[in-house]
Amino acid sequence: MYNEPMLKENALQGRTVVVTGGGTGLGRSMGKYFLQLGANLVIASRKMAVLEQTARELEAETGGKVLPVACDARHYPEVENVLKTSLETFGRVDALLNNAAGNFISPTERLTPKAFDVIVDIVLRGSYNFTLAFGKDWIEKGQKATILNIVTTYAWTGSGYVVPSACAKAGVLALTRSLAVEWAKYGIRSNAIAPGPFPTEGAWQRLFPEDVLPRELAEKMNPVNRIPLKRVGEHQELANLAAYLLSDYSSYVNGEVVTIDGGEWLYGAGEFSMLDQVPAPAWTEIEKAVRGKK
Repeated sequence: MYNEPMLKENALQGRTVVVTGGGTGLGRSMGKYFLQLGANLVIASRKMAVLEQTARELEAETGGKVLPVACDARHYPEVENVLKTSLETFGRVDALLNNAAGNFISPTERLTPKAFDVIVDIVLRGSYNFTLAFGKDWIEKGQKATILNIVTTYAWTGSGYVVPSACAKAGVLALTRSLAVEWAKYGIRSNAIAPGPFPTEGAWQRLFPEDVLPRELAEKMNPVNRIPLKRVGEHQELANLAAYLLSDYSSYVNGEVVTIDGGEWLYGAGEFSMLDQVPAPAWTEIEKAVRGKK
């Protein structure tokens, strides 16, 4: 049941949702579900050819309306053009999903300033560019709206080897919570989702390249080994949560960050979590040894 649609039909009927990074991966999956729930969809990213193909596919799969708009989120005038084109096509925009991201693994001392700039500009600058442009329009019109940001669990814990991403996502998290307070008076809600591993072909290959690490090490680094539920997420699960947070069903949810990771970050935070690797028979001997020490 967890990989089936959750909300009732037409839960987003007539709404227009803008999804950055909506041409591929999780953005595409979430956008497809929004269409199935009756929304109009605007997808934005840098590669127009990819966007156009995705738009054709999604319209054929759902019967909905998809507007592809090429945009580099790092450049504010291009973001303003997404807003302008969306309004010209659909008349209004009701929700913004800041999903566009970039990431790679590397020891921090191996990074150049440009490497930092690329990730921080896409993730943080791109998110606040879209948020600012769309927020100004909503406030000027007195229109209620919803912002949903995709962050990560290491936005609040930090993480080695993805430091630019951690810095950028922490900024997006602060943006989410700050505007939840400041813009609530305008009827604009701001929330975030912190997903765990949800495999996508592009991101997965960048973070876990095949045939590079020794097999034994690659198996040790398999994210499933750190997830108490012992599986990765299904795209529909994330789409269900995103749709809920954009819908009226969540109208009293504001400033919240919902983690959907099967318990992964809590497992990593627990000092004794690795004891799950102790074989069951060994616990008998451990208990005997502990009692013997008393």
